[in-house]
Amino acid sequence: MVVDAHIDVAGYIDHTNLKPQATRDDIIKLCDEAVEYGFYAVCVNPYRVKLARDYLRGRKADVKVASVIGFPLGATPTEVKVFEARKALEDGADEIDMVINIGALKDGEHDYVRNDIAEVAEVAHEKGAKVKVIIETCYLTDEEKIKACELAKEAGADFVKTSTGFGTGGATIEDVRLMRKVVGPDMGVKAAGGIRTYEQALAMIEGGANRIGASSGVKIVEGARKWRERI
Repeated sequence: MVVDAHIDVAGYIDHTNLKPQATRDDIIKLCDEAVEYGFYAVCVNPYRVKLARDYLRGRKADVKVASVIGFPLGATPTEVKVFEARKALEDGADEIDMVINIGALKDGEHDYVRNDIAEVAEVAHEKGAKVKVIIETCYLTDEEKIKACELAKEAGADFVKTSTGFGTGGATIEDVRLMRKVVGPDMGVKAAGGIRTYEQALAMIEGGANRIGASSGVKIVEGARKWRERI
C-alpha cells in the first residue's frame, strides 16, 4: 500500500482514554482535543459514553463516540456483552470495540467465539453502529490470529482490532499486515496499543490499518505537522 505523504492522519485516529482513573475533566479534555485536531472518534469506557456524547453534541462536533465491551479481558458471557453493548448504544455510542473470548478461542470453541461476536454485532447494527473485534494479538499464535479474523468476518463485524492496550503487547506491523491479508480489502483493520508517534501511525496505515487507536493522538498529529514542515 502506497500512502500519500500528506495523509490526514488525524482522520484515522480514535482518540482514547480508557484509564480506570479517568475523571469527568479528563473525558472533556479528550473531547476538546478530538474537536481541535479533527480526530475521527473518541473511545471511552461505557460509563463515560453519555458524557462524551452530550458534550460533543453541545459543541456540534462531528466526532464519533466509541466504547469498549467485555473490556479488557473478553471473558464475560455473551449475554453480558450484549447487555453492555445495548446500554452503550442507548447512551449514544456510534461504535463498539468488543474483546473476543480469548480462552474460548484457544480452546478451539470457534462456534462460541463466532456467536459471541455475532450477537454483539446484531445489536450494534440494529442501531446503525459499527463493531470492532479486539483479538488481543499478544496472546495468540499466528494461526489463532488468522482464525480470530476469520470468525470476526463470518460473524459480520466491521473491523478487527489488534489490542486492548492492556495486554502484554500492542500493535505490530506484522500483525496488521496479517490481519489485512485475512480479512481482505473490504473489512476494517484497527491498530491499537503502543502507537505514540506519527512514524508509528504511518507505518500501521501503510501496513493496512484504516483506523488507529491511540491515547497519544495529539502527539501523533503534532509529529505529522513537524514532519511536513521538513519536506
